[in-house]
Amino acid sequence: MVEGSMTQGAGQGPAVRTDTQRDFRVPVVEPAPHSVPAGVTVPAGPPGDTPVYGEYPAYYGESPAPVPVPVPVPPPAPAPVPAQHGYGYEAPYATLPEENGPADEGDFEDYTPTQRDLPVIGRGALGGPGDTVQVQYVPQDFATDGPGPLYVVGDVHGYLAELVSELQVQGLIDADHNWAAGNARLWFLGDFTDRGPDGIGVIDLVMRLSAEAAAAGGYCKALMGNHELLLIGAKRFGDTPIVSGAGTATFQAAWLLNGGQRTDMERLQDVHLQWMSRLDAAVLVEDHLLLHSDTTAYLDYGDSVEDVNDTIHELLNRNDADITWDLFRKFTKRFAFRDEGTGPQAVRELLGTYGGSRVVHGHSPIPYLLGEVGTEDGDEPRGPEAVVGPHVYAEGLAIAMDGGVTMAGKLLVVELPLND
Repeated sequence: MVEGSMTQGAGQGPAVRTDTQRDFRVPVVEPAPHSVPAGVTVPAGPPGDTPVYGEYPAYYGESPAPVPVPVPVPPPAPAPVPAQHGYGYEAPYATLPEENGPADEGDFEDYTPTQRDLPVIGRGALGGPGDTVQVQYVPQDFATDGPGPLYVVGDVHGYLAELVSELQVQGLIDADHNWAAGNARLWFLGDFTDRGPDGIGVIDLVMRLSAEAAAAGGYCKALMGNHELLLIGAKRFGDTPIVSGAGTATFQAAWLLNGGQRTDMERLQDVHLQWMSRLDAAVLVEDHLLLHSDTTAYLDYGDSVEDVNDTIHELLNRNDADITWDLFRKFTKRFAFRDEGTGPQAVRELLGTYGGSRVVHGHSPIPYLLGEVGTEDGDEPRGPEAVVGPHVYAEGLAIAMDGGVTMAGKLLVVELPLND
């Protein structure tokens, strides 16, 4: 995927293409220009070898008074029902704009959507009636003079509180956890769940920020990590036996062995699965090749970023346990860039194939790359507690972003390019 090709949505159901500056998937609802905002509710869509180490509440305010326009206006829709959030926070989030109500087909055939016609997406109460996705819209004025600053986020692994804190430190979200960075660009490098306490809360936050950022003229996007593949497999295939190089395995057993949280599985919805399965595996942004894993396995799936992403999506869509396991196994490989002799050449092979001058990746915790793994009580003098920023290595060609948050390290959110 090349930067700017798509804005990742929240995995909602049927979508159509709109004439916006970004290719954003929106429900099949035509917005009425200049009409009074009204709630629109769209039902959610339908449903290697050895594992390695180991809503927001849409509390909307009262709708403003109607604005007269010289065109037919559809009857007002009922006001949206406040949804309950799923982040484990009691405080409500700030009021968000609302979407125009649906218009009869043909009423506004001369209306052309603008770059600001982008939805803000909120989740309904988990387990609530219909488990719906609500899309709200109102025109907003933000600076759009060129792309904003570029940020990347390392592995989160369910540590929602740490993620919120780091995003706030960088000025990307406000005190109410809403997007606050205008046209900034934010990329997550994958691995949202497992090991930590609230992986689904992390996914819900990223899904919501993707819509809010798009409405503000920026974007928030994500790559697929090996733990996304693992969670997809555990949900789809459970205890189905899979023949691997290490013998017979199951996704369920591998997921639990690698930090799977039962509370995440209980809260996992189709909308989360759809969102994860649509994530790209690689992207080239401003001379940075962003990947999840520090492996050359990407080369097995195509000679361009687009080919890699298309191939992986096609394989996942086959819904085959063995094929999905093979994807998981390959993207669980690590340390391809660490060796001083062969590492730089491995990075150059990826850059020569896909472009860019540096690889930025997550997956392998920086303490593992340095051979300095701390203990749980933090006795190691140069263990995870010593991680303060990204690790640049392989002759300066690779940037590692997994700060080891799962081992008392640091969840990294940094701006690119680095000032190193």
